[in-house]
Amino acid sequence: MEAGLCTPCNIQICEVTCDSFRIMWDMTPEDTARATHFFIDLSRKDNRDPNRFKHRDVPTKLVAKAVPLPMAVRGHWFLSPRTEYCVAVQTAVRQPDGDYLVSEWSQVIEFCTGDYAIEHLEQLMDKAKGSAGRLLKFSVFYRNQHPDYFNYFRNQCGGWMTPALKDNSGSHGSPVNGKLRGVFFSCNTEFDTDPCGTFVKPAHKSIFADFYCMYTAYHYVVLVLAPVGSEGDSFCQTRLPRLDLASNPFLTYSVPQRPGEEPLFCHASDVILEVLYTEPVHLDLGKVEQISGHQLMSLTTANAKKDPSCKVCNISVGR
Repeated sequence: MEAGLCTPCNIQICEVTCDSFRIMWDMTPEDTARATHFFIDLSRKDNRDPNRFKHRDVPTKLVAKAVPLPMAVRGHWFLSPRTEYCVAVQTAVRQPDGDYLVSEWSQVIEFCTGDYAIEHLEQLMDKAKGSAGRLLKFSVFYRNQHPDYFNYFRNQCGGWMTPALKDNSGSHGSPVNGKLRGVFFSCNTEFDTDPCGTFVKPAHKSIFADFYCMYTAYHYVVLVLAPVGSEGDSFCQTRLPRLDLASNPFLTYSVPQRPGEEPLFCHASDVILEVLYTEPVHLDLGKVEQISGHQLMSLTTANAKKDPSCKVCNISVGR
């Protein structure tokens, strides 16, 4: 009777990305020589809110031919960014009759996948460029909120709107979600009010952060604006693609040509452009007015998830 296989031990996970990882474990020399296949049992960690667009609690059993360790495991069809997983392994020897002699399952190891890498954001940005329409002039950055919001900052913070942590709306793998602080603004050519854009200056970095939709025909583009050398600029340095603020398909800024002139701003049509400004903004730079006929976008989209089936704004990595 053929001797059994030892239980894999000392499981290690390394080189984790948004949709791949490498796994290795200790095997005896005898088992290394005999093993023909590895079985990988991969599932989401229990008692967590699953990404509704992926397999939920159904374990993903992977059968692979034995290869030198560490072994790469990749695939956006079962791995999502920023998601906690449990993994266990078996070693196996395929028998002449097609059945397998298998080891016991190893201990279960937990790990978490990562954010989109900058090359993934560049793919997403290329998709966004395809949806961005012609550039339209505008003069107002605006922020829709209830009056209590503005009253709080005027009375409690000396009039300064302070940066808040970005929520988890949009692409699940965007590096800014839940990590970067800022004040969200939108821009629109429909508003005919006084300029509120003087917080944007040439010494600011324009940075692409996300492109997504939420089961609708229109799409959102999220940009980050950060002063050069600021904490926000440092955060984005190696995580997000940079844009030329004077020339890009989403948001441009032109300095005044003559004394007394206002700067010229243009935004892309055909997408909803949102700007995350990473520094405090004083209310005196603009004015607070009652509006009607417009949703409170920052409230209605809070933590809203991206449509994973949209062919316009998804890329071939974890959603």
